[in-house]
Amino acid sequence: MPDSHAPRPAVGRFADSQVLDLAATPKPAADAPIAVIAVTDESFPQLVEQSTRVPVIVDLWASWCEPCKALTPALEQLAREYGGRFLLATIDIDAAPKVAQAFGVQSVPTVVALIAGKAVPLFAGAQQADRIRPIVDEVLTVAASQGVTGTVAIGGDDAGPPPPAPLPPVHRKAMDAIDAGNLQAAADAYREALAENPGDAEAKTALASVDLMIRVEGKDQDAVFAAADADPTDVDKALAAADVEVASAAPGAAFDRLMPLIRAQRGPARERIRARLVEYFDIVGAHDPQVAVARRALATALFS
Repeated sequence: MPDSHAPRPAVGRFADSQVLDLAATPKPAADAPIAVIAVTDESFPQLVEQSTRVPVIVDLWASWCEPCKALTPALEQLAREYGGRFLLATIDIDAAPKVAQAFGVQSVPTVVALIAGKAVPLFAGAQQADRIRPIVDEVLTVAASQGVTGTVAIGGDDAGPPPPAPLPPVHRKAMDAIDAGNLQAAADAYREALAENPGDAEAKTALASVDLMIRVEGKDQDAVFAAADADPTDVDKALAAADVEVASAAPGAAFDRLMPLIRAQRGPARERIRARLVEYFDIVGAHDPQVAVARRALATALFS
């Protein structure tokens, strides 16, 4: 099978060579609410630090880009609508070439999330606000599963919609457990939430994310990949490697790893792979085009 852990997207915490003055502070964009800031090479490290407290959505644009002129206002409006539940960072790639290089930008507009210092690609090209809202919701869900639940202030007289309703008690218990570093207690709380309400989609996604975090915690990635590549037919080793790939925001590599394997399996082994893929689909989100492709491939594998 192909080397699925060679050249991955530029995700994870950014290297020191990719950031500059840690004392710099991002400045608000002109005439924008505080939930929208303009970021430069110099202020980018501060943005990474902010992403440990509040989810960040990064809009990478250029002055010569016509689609950018439509997308940026749509993102700014969503920042207002969500009442500061995420920070929108706008980055002119011509003025911030080091940041653009760190994100591996190949075209603009490109939109990326920053959650706890890790970059997660979202989409490229202009999108309507109603197409972006589900993506924002997914970012907030993933951020919450990692304990990133802060907000930013909204300036001006228009305070936006009322703040979201408080979390249900069991969800609050899960979040408190995540804040305390007790992932198992968080998983137990989300299972309790699902027992109370099997249709709780947020708890289902959060549980899948927390279970993934538990499985990859403390793992030596190089050793995991080496073991999986040494025996590509071993289901346990393949699932462990796929876990690391999804946790590293490289779901496509995980899908590529598991699809050939599920075609070769029958019985309980096939069901284990299928169930894990479905968990990955929930974690990554239906908005990701890789998920749509993988769902079709899974259906073909199961019914061929």
